[in-house]
Amino acid sequence: MLGMCRRDQWRIDDLDWDVTPRPLPREHEIAVCQYFTDMSGIELLAGELFRAQRAQTDDPVLKEIFTTFIEDEARHSEVATRLAAHYDVHHYRDYQLNPHLVRFREPFVEAVHHLPPDIASAYITTGELLLDVALLRSLDDFVDDDMSHRAMRLINRDESRHIAVDYHMVEFYASEGYDRWLEARPEKSLDEQARSLFALAVMLWHAGPFFRDVFFAPMDLTDPSGKRLFEAFKRIQLLGERPGVGDRPFAKFIRTIQGAFNDPILGAIFGPLLQRVIGLDPRVINRLYTEEDVRRYHAMSFDEMAQEAIGVKYQQPQ
Repeated sequence: MLGMCRRDQWRIDDLDWDVTPRPLPREHEIAVCQYFTDMSGIELLAGELFRAQRAQTDDPVLKEIFTTFIEDEARHSEVATRLAAHYDVHHYRDYQLNPHLVRFREPFVEAVHHLPPDIASAYITTGELLLDVALLRSLDDFVDDDMSHRAMRLINRDESRHIAVDYHMVEFYASEGYDRWLEARPEKSLDEQARSLFALAVMLWHAGPFFRDVFFAPMDLTDPSGKRLFEAFKRIQLLGERPGVGDRPFAKFIRTIQGAFNDPILGAIFGPLLQRVIGLDPRVINRLYTEEDVRRYHAMSFDEMAQEAIGVKYQQPQ
C-alpha cells in the first residue's frame, strides 16, 4: 500500500485547466459551483481525520501512509476549489462554504482528537464511503464534462487506496490487539472524559444540518433515485453488523438509535429526536440490508469487503 501511495501521486497541474466547460443551465451552474466549493471543505475534514489517525498509531508504515493521505486530501480540496472556479462561467454569485459545514468543522476536529480512535475510524470510513461511492460519482455524472471526468478519475484512484486502508483500520479496531492497546493506555481523567463526551455531543448537534445540506441535498439533485446513496449506507450498516465492529460502544450506540427509530412504537414517538441525535436522513436510518446480506458479509474478509466497495463505485446504478 505504501508503494502504491508513493507511485500514484499526481500534481494538480497535470490536468489541463484551459479547456472550455460544458454549458450548464443557470440553476445547475449555481448548484455545481456550490457543491464543488463544499467538497473542498469536506476533503480538508477528511485530512483532519487522517491526521488524527497518524497521531494515534505507532506503526511507522501506517504513519507514512496517513501522511500521503493527508497530502491527497489537501490536493483534492484544491482541485475542488479549481473545479468550482472552472464551472463558474457566469459568476451568478459569490460561493462560500456552506455555513453548516463551517459550524460542524471545529466541533468535529475537536471530537476527533478527544474520542477513542475507533470512533474516528468509524467516521472516516462512513465519510469516505458516502463521498466516494455516492456523492463524487453522482456529482461527476451530473456535471457530465471532460474536465470533471479527468479530475474525478484521479481523485477516485486516491480514494480507492483510502477505502482499502479504512477497512484495514476497522478490522484492527475490532480486534483483540486493539483491546490490549486500549488497556495499555493511561486512564483518562474525569475532566478528559467529560471533554470527550461534550465534544461528541456538540459534534452530533451540528451533524444533522451538516449532513442535510452538504450530503443529502446535493444527492437529491444529482442522484434523485437515491440508489448510490442507499448503496453507500447499506455497506456502512453492514459493516456495523460485523462481529467485533458492532461490539464497540459507539457502534452499539448507533445501532441502538437505529433499532429504536425502526421500532413501530418508539419510532413514532421519538423519531424526530432520534433523527436529530444520529444526524442522518430518515431514509438511511431505516434498515437497508437483508439477513442474506448479513450472512454474505460475515463470510467475507475485510479486504474482500473493501475491494467490493471499491468496485461498486465504478458501477452504474441499476
